[in-house]
Amino acid sequence: MLDGITLDQLRTFIAAVDEGSFSAAGRKLRRAQSVVSQALANLEAQLGVKLFDRSARYPKLTDEGRSLLVDARSVADNVDGFKARARAMREGLEPELAVAMDVMYPMQAVTRAAMYSRKTYPHTPLRLYVEALGGVIRPVLDRSCSIGVIGSLPLVPDDLQSEPLLNVPFATVVSPSHRLATMRGVVTVSAAAKHVQLVLTDRTALSDGRDFGVVSPLNWRLADLGAKHAFLRAGLGWGHMPLHMVKADLDSGALVKIRLEGVPRDFALPMRAVFRKDAPPGPAGRAFIAQLKQ
Repeated sequence: MLDGITLDQLRTFIAAVDEGSFSAAGRKLRRAQSVVSQALANLEAQLGVKLFDRSARYPKLTDEGRSLLVDARSVADNVDGFKARARAMREGLEPELAVAMDVMYPMQAVTRAAMYSRKTYPHTPLRLYVEALGGVIRPVLDRSCSIGVIGSLPLVPDDLQSEPLLNVPFATVVSPSHRLATMRGVVTVSAAAKHVQLVLTDRTALSDGRDFGVVSPLNWRLADLGAKHAFLRAGLGWGHMPLHMVKADLDSGALVKIRLEGVPRDFALPMRAVFRKDAPPGPAGRAFIAQLKQ
């Protein structure tokens, strides 16, 4: 009997509760009151549970009915979502938006893009990975992500197409207790090479044999930007960091800028969106990229 319960019966049940009477539910559903009453009686018979107390002028939910109403609403909502997602797929919208973000990208901009995506494409769930270097490229190449946002790895494989997004300002920083912090003017490469440089390392083999911005042979390689940040604050070395991540430390004096020979005073990391040439982004992906550019 339970297998014969229909979505129409559940919607009738919900309408009767929301409208306050069987007659009002009939008007909403454009059915006669007798049809609504019969549908609900059939539902109660199939469930073996009394949903309404009909002893008063208006039907009143029983305790069992009140409990089952929550499940009925959940089923109806899930079916509505199912139909909306199917309709979106039919119209060319991605069933899911999977994005690999470079850890250097400002999270405020990512959050803004995610909020726009949720509002504009509510039935396209977002799956977001935050990686560095080849960790951003790899999931795009293996098709587990449709979009990557790169910057820390300035190489674009031939299978991928790229679009410019924005430039992320950088700063070379040390703890105020570090020896380099006491040097006046531009710090020479030879002077910096005598101290530990904290470097973000690649979890993948895509950057094997290449070093980006590494000048000191005394380098500690960290796979986590948060760890690098903490080590810098602790005075364990010097390194390059996105300005937005260390601005509060610079303002408070927890970190200080140094000028490194050969590095422009105001240098920035170009960020780009990448995707496979044979699998360009759909509407949700295009909108996400557009938001990241703002």
